[in-house]
Amino acid sequence: MAVADAENPLLGETTCGSLLQKLQQIWDEVGESDEERDKMLLQLEQECLDVYKRKVDQAVKSRAHLLQALADAQLELSRLLSALGEKSFVGIPDKTSGTIKEQLAAIAPTLEQLWKQKEERVKEFSDVQTQIQKICGEIAGNSNLSEVPVVDEADLSLKKLDEFQGQLQELQKEKSDRLHKVLEFVSTVHDLCAVLGMDFFSTVTEVHPSLNDSTGVQSKSISNDTLSRLAKTVLALKEDKKQRLQKLQELATQLIDLWNLMDTPEEERSLFDHVTCNISASVDEVTIPGALALDLIEQAEVEVERLDQLKASRMKEIAFKRQAELEEIFARAHIEIDPEAARAKIMSLIDSGDVEPSELLADMDNQIAKAKEEAFSRKDILDKVEKWMSACEEESWLEDYNRDENRYNSSRGAHLNLKRAEKARILVNKIPALVDTLVAKTRAWEEDHGIPFTYDGVPLLAMLDEYAMLRHDREEEKRRMRDQKKFHELLNTEQEAIFGSRPSPGRPLGPKKVVGPRANGGANGTPSRRLSLNANQNGARSTSKDGKRDNTRPVAPVNYVAISKEDAASHVSGTEPVPASP
Repeated sequence: MAVADAENPLLGETTCGSLLQKLQQIWDEVGESDEERDKMLLQLEQECLDVYKRKVDQAVKSRAHLLQALADAQLELSRLLSALGEKSFVGIPDKTSGTIKEQLAAIAPTLEQLWKQKEERVKEFSDVQTQIQKICGEIAGNSNLSEVPVVDEADLSLKKLDEFQGQLQELQKEKSDRLHKVLEFVSTVHDLCAVLGMDFFSTVTEVHPSLNDSTGVQSKSISNDTLSRLAKTVLALKEDKKQRLQKLQELATQLIDLWNLMDTPEEERSLFDHVTCNISASVDEVTIPGALALDLIEQAEVEVERLDQLKASRMKEIAFKRQAELEEIFARAHIEIDPEAARAKIMSLIDSGDVEPSELLADMDNQIAKAKEEAFSRKDILDKVEKWMSACEEESWLEDYNRDENRYNSSRGAHLNLKRAEKARILVNKIPALVDTLVAKTRAWEEDHGIPFTYDGVPLLAMLDEYAMLRHDREEEKRRMRDQKKFHELLNTEQEAIFGSRPSPGRPLGPKKVVGPRANGGANGTPSRRLSLNANQNGARSTSKDGKRDNTRPVAPVNYVAISKEDAASHVSGTEPVPASP
């Protein structure tokens, strides 16, 4: 190696050349041989090479480290961009521009910015996943989850974050829906407990402690188990409400029946208005708190039991009241029964104790229902019977009116009788058609029921047949009387021609009244009012004070013939009337 220059005057520093020059001076002074000098110089040169080599090795290693750092930074940059889902990022330097350190210095801010963005993104993912995990735990019924959700840092893209946020929104909506259902169930349980008189807090706390009103809305359990238990509780309470309402309505019906049976005053009935007010209400209509409480139902049961015992002591009075109602129905329907025998039978059953009072009353209620049904089936025929009898009465009155020779005198009320006679003639002309209709309807009724249609114990068809025969006989009597009148007129004419003067004959007899079709009475073919017309004129049979029917009726002899005033006068004058036809 050549000897280096002396000390560099510009730098003012010791250089290799100056040191070598100084070493040579020392060697000169010492007198070192050239061989030693060359040996030492070779040694120095080798040592310098070793130093340079070490420095070069260190530089190579440093460069390799820098390159590795640059590669790692570029790899980290790519990984961050991939994890964040960024295809490009503003501020990324060109890979080929500048030295290694310049490239590292250029990429470092971008990495720091991406690391910061990654931390923020990880925090967002962690928050969203934590909320998702919490809601899932609430739905599953395990809200005490302490585990922190693991964030997948390999995929922190906005797309993945949006997926988690979408899942969170769905879960939040489901939580809101579940919370709404829970609150609805709790409200329903509250209303049902109020109506049933039950403790709401104990009932709802049995389902889940968080459902108590002391806890916040967001703290209430929304798990599947809670919803299921709430639904079962609501169903059980509704079924209990339904059964209690049915029980209360049965008790209310029994109370009303017993009240009506024993004529309970309104003041006493009003004490149980809270029971009877729901007698026809549906389950959903009963909303008053305490309306179906157990103590209220027990109170109604006690009252029904008390009235039942009272009813047993008043059984005879009640049974006779039902019997009177039954007799009234039969009387209006003109069905003949034996009330004395019926009352005696009731007394016997009650005194013997063989029949429960409730069974006896139920049997009598059944008899009343059947009696009403039978009375309804007879109503149409009975209405026509009433019309027929009214027409027959008018017919009888018209016969008497036509027989009165002073009917056209200007006496008081004569014009009213004249109008009545005109209406009576119209009504009498309708009697044949009315009788035919009655016969047809009666026969049809008898065919349907298989029994004769009786009117106060008399077969109606027999009455109608008797009336038809008597009407026919009356018409024959009228025709005979007309012929007799003509004969008298002809005889008087012949006597006048023979004797030259006309004697004063007795007044001709008018048509006699004949016995009507009623049992033992009724002139002029008019049916007896014992069949339907009584003193009260309402279709009901008169009864005496002891409840017995008054069977006393006016009765005329079978061979009775009404004689007018003129006929009586002819008897007094000695003129013999023509005898009535048999």
